[in-house]
Amino acid sequence: MNSSTSGVHSAGQDGRVLIITAVDAEREAVLRGLGGSARFEVIAAGVGPAAAAAGTAAALAAGNYRLVVSAGIGGGFPGRAAVGSIVAATAIVAADLGAETPEGFRSVDELGFGSSRLAVDSARTARFAEALAAAGLPGASGPVLTVSTVTGSSATAEALAARVPGAAAEAMEGFGVATAAAQYGLPVMEVRAISNAVGPRDRAAWRIPEALKALEAASTLFLEVL
Repeated sequence: MNSSTSGVHSAGQDGRVLIITAVDAEREAVLRGLGGSARFEVIAAGVGPAAAAAGTAAALAAGNYRLVVSAGIGGGFPGRAAVGSIVAATAIVAADLGAETPEGFRSVDELGFGSSRLAVDSARTARFAEALAAAGLPGASGPVLTVSTVTGSSATAEALAARVPGAAAEAMEGFGVATAAAQYGLPVMEVRAISNAVGPRDRAAWRIPEALKALEAASTLFLEVL
């Protein structure tokens, strides 16, 4: 696909919805939920913000879309998003984009190098959250953090929660997807099904099959609200 991002695509109602996942298992869960609807294109772009940004930009250069969604599984912050729940991002935050200093972490915002926070389509996000509740699916809302290194300790989890008040989940692709969407003037959403708690790494406690089922269930609602 042509990877040029020189043109801005229309954000009108005539385009499809582009959904970006990291891996094929997430893509397949979303596709099952969508039931073959031609209104959506679902692409597994790879793990991490760089792969997500590159894959999203390439897709946007080649097609006509009206909305971009970053979707997949992720970690939930204890007390904010339980395992098996579905998080609708109210903001997408690059939580580790910045610098370490003797006084602690400083974000790119504080350094004057840009912004670590990108806005989501608040109206569609609200409709999606309402649809979750109406369907009886466990849901939560809050900022979703994009990290390049998955959290594996209580200390890091606490630092991230303090850095971004109200943080509900962490994953590795949202900020990359949102950055590419912003280059094309397109609205963006992020939806995460929670497979594990953010904190000490305990791979045996992860519930990936359950999270993929929750992602599939959440994707059925895209047909109603997107």
